[in-house]
Amino acid sequence: RCVCLGLGRFGGCPAARAQLAFLLLLLEELGVPPARCALYDPAFSAPERAALAALGMRLLPENEEGKHGLEGSATLFYMVHCGKALYNNLLWRNWTQGALAKMVIIGNSFRGMEERLLSRILERDYSYIAKVLKGTEEAALPTHPRYLDTFNDTSVHWFPLPKLKELSPEVWDCVEEPTYQECEDLEIIRREDRAEGHSPAAS
Repeated sequence: RCVCLGLGRFGGCPAARAQLAFLLLLLEELGVPPARCALYDPAFSAPERAALAALGMRLLPENEEGKHGLEGSATLFYMVHCGKALYNNLLWRNWTQGALAKMVIIGNSFRGMEERLLSRILERDYSYIAKVLKGTEEAALPTHPRYLDTFNDTSVHWFPLPKLKELSPEVWDCVEEPTYQECEDLEIIRREDRAEGHSPAAS
């Protein structure tokens, strides 16, 4: 399976179009049928939703805020340039060794987040990213001068079961749902934002 979150307005944004093209090539290379790829971005327009359906892909029915479960299947999450809260929510939703071991994430570098954020901020606001760092393998996507802004800071992340088993038992005991009460730069469009009619830009 593949789940793509936060692709953006590919109808008018060249970077988002390149990211969609890369996703289609990736599905072809991995032998994943388009019908096994689900997408969601609250910013999608009606023509963009229709274009994705014409490509054979399916749209998730609601904004899950990144809290998407694996449903028992090995899953590639394609989340280029998403907000840190989306990755954190995804990890929380699948916070078991067995689930994480079946997951691959293509998205913003976790190592880069660790380097750029103060450790107390990372642990307070994005605790699941902080806790999984020592159980993560990461490989940066090769850079290309034509696509520096399209895939900059993008890595492939996976979570080998032996490394996850090396984490302390306490890491797995806390499964509190993230709330982001103190987070000042929350880069996520939340369900209530859409329900209240807020625009993606305002959110």
